[in-house]
Amino acid sequence: MKDKNTKSIQSYLLAVLGCIVLTVLDQLTKWLAVIHLKDQEPFVLWKGVFKLEYLENRGAAFGIMQDRQILFAVGAVVIVCLIGFIYGRMPHTSRYYLLRICAVMICAGAIGNMIDRLRLNYVVDFFYFELINFPIFNVADCYVVVACILFAFAILFYYKEDELSCFSLKKG
Repeated sequence: MKDKNTKSIQSYLLAVLGCIVLTVLDQLTKWLAVIHLKDQEPFVLWKGVFKLEYLENRGAAFGIMQDRQILFAVGAVVIVCLIGFIYGRMPHTSRYYLLRICAVMICAGAIGNMIDRLRLNYVVDFFYFELINFPIFNVADCYVVVACILFAFAILFYYKEDELSCFSLKKG
């Protein structure tokens, strides 16, 4: 029994460490964007396709719902708590490693953008796909989008239905 508890504790500690590392990386990239991109012309990496362009986003993902910072901060806290609950229901085996990575990435993305909202009242965005005129985004957004895509593929193609019963709220 102690071995199972040790494995659980290690899993949680690894998740917290992963979340901290990813959040610090996100904040570092945003700091670099402020230092090097704010009040500057966009930095073109691939003409007509991709550039780094500073933007203070006061909305949600990709600029929707402007100026609702408190709502977004509360939403981020709810998401992190929900992900924590889901993480706690996952068996601590290597089979669920992909889902745990997704959970950590989503939490790090939510926390990274929440830090900006609470500290600055906006989120620093700087990646711009000019070719498709995609809204400007940041590293935290990448974490969330990549994790959600991986999660969807895992649920649809990797896990069997009975392996997902751990997420059911039904007893028994």
